[in-house]
Amino acid sequence: MAKTILITGAGSGFGEAAAIGLARKGHTVIATAQISPQVAALRRKATELDLGRLRVEKLDLLDHYDVARAQTWDVDVLWNNAGLGESGPVSEIPLELVRRNYEVNVFKPLELTQGFIKKWVAARKPGKIVFTSSMGGLFTPAGWGVYVSTKHALESIAEALQQELTPFGIKVQTINPGAYLTGYNETMADTAFRWLDDAKNFTKRDALRATFDALLGQPEGHLDPQEMIDRMVDIVPADTGKFRNVCPQSVEDMLKKSQADAWNNTI
Repeated sequence: MAKTILITGAGSGFGEAAAIGLARKGHTVIATAQISPQVAALRRKATELDLGRLRVEKLDLLDHYDVARAQTWDVDVLWNNAGLGESGPVSEIPLELVRRNYEVNVFKPLELTQGFIKKWVAARKPGKIVFTSSMGGLFTPAGWGVYVSTKHALESIAEALQQELTPFGIKVQTINPGAYLTGYNETMADTAFRWLDDAKNFTKRDALRATFDALLGQPEGHLDPQEMIDRMVDIVPADTGKFRNVCPQSVEDMLKKSQADAWNNTI
C-alpha cells in the first residue's frame, strides 16, 4: 500500500537516495533538507527524473518555524534521518559540541516526533516512526564516543516509544547502517581536527588520525551504500518487520559478539 512519508535529512546521502527510491516505488515522499541549496538541488533532480511523487521542502530542525510547519503535514510515516556527527576523544571534546550533537540528533528529532504522535493519537491514526540510528548505537569505538552516544540515546527512546505507542497502533523502528561509503563517516572524522591542538590536548592529532584511518580503511569501513538504500526503501514503508534493522549481516554478527563480550570486560 502506498504511503505518504516524511524524511528529514534528505539533502544528501542515504536520505536523498532513499527518497528517490521510495518515490519510484509509488510512495508520496516529502523529502526535507536543512538548507535552501539542498532543497533547490533535489527539486531539480526530482524534475529531471520525472518524480511527481517526490515533494521537496526545507526543514531545519533547529528552526522552530520550520518544525511547526512540518507538523501540519499529513503523513503516514515519519522517518527521522537527519543527523550530525562530532568526533574526537570524549575526555577532551568541548562540551558545546557535545550539546549541539545531542540537540540535532536527539532533542530536535524527539520534538518533531512528539508533535506527530500527538496528532496521530488524537486522530486515532496508526502512523509509523522510523529512526536512523547506527551500528554505533549498539557499541562504542574510541574516537566516536559523543556521536554514538546520541545514537545510544535514540535506541532507548525508540524502545520506550514502541512500548508506549503500541496501544495506539503506532509502530516504531530503527535502522542501523554499518560503515557505508556515503562520505558521512569520513567527514565526521575530520570534525575533531578543527579543535584538537597538540599544544593543548593530550590526545595527539596523528594518533587520532591513525585510529580513524585504521577503522575506516578496513573493507567493512567503506561498504557500497546501495545495499543499505535498498533495505531502507523496503523497511521504511513496511507494516511489519523487525524493530531493529542492522545491515549488513556481518555487522549484525559483530555487534552481537561485542555485546556478549561486554559482560566479561574488565577494568
